[in-house]
Amino acid sequence: MGAFILNKKVAEKLKSLLNLEKEPVAITWAVKEPKNMPREKEKSRFCRKVDKAIEGEVFYSTAEEEECFGGARYSGMKDPKEFPKNMRTGAFLVNMGVHDSIQSVQRSWRENIAIEPEIFSSILFAPLSKAEFTPDVIVIICNGKQAMELLHAHAYDSISEAMGAGVGPICSTMAARPYLTGQITYSFADVGSRRHMKNLKDEEVMISIPYQHLERIIHNLEELKKTALKD
Repeated sequence: MGAFILNKKVAEKLKSLLNLEKEPVAITWAVKEPKNMPREKEKSRFCRKVDKAIEGEVFYSTAEEEECFGGARYSGMKDPKEFPKNMRTGAFLVNMGVHDSIQSVQRSWRENIAIEPEIFSSILFAPLSKAEFTPDVIVIICNGKQAMELLHAHAYDSISEAMGAGVGPICSTMAARPYLTGQITYSFADVGSRRHMKNLKDEEVMISIPYQHLERIIHNLEELKKTALKD
């Protein structure tokens, strides 16, 4: 079965089992720029790229299209050493009122996982139902009940517990962290994504699923819907 047909089938199952309003988003990192996919037309933040995919856009992005320091840093598109000291220290976040000191910024950044800089040339984004590539991670925006059901499905066969990621930037928590750890991760998003994403409601949370878990999660959801999660 081709990637497109499989992804479309999986997306339909996820939306049906969880009654999702929004499209799950497929993300993958690529060593080379794809030839059969449009390149993003303008600069945007990593969180807005996720937004665009929710809205149905299929595209790839390079370092040139990333306008956010965090997005460039944590997705591995740029080496942080290329940025000015004001950004590398986090002083700009103090000026924005996000943190009260450079020290608190630096401490919070210690928890943020980043992909090794500049080893990938591009990142591919698409609604899962339209993805013609095998995703690395699937990002889902959902309400609290739907998130609980997803996390319960993960714990159903006692493989492992999901990882809570707090309020770190989603380019780290929903992208780099699950990519590098292989763990399902949930987050309340962060100040930046809450401000810039059009498709993230106040009451919604985010879950990122490494692709290798997806078939098992769907199977477990189907089992749970027969019993514990039966409507």
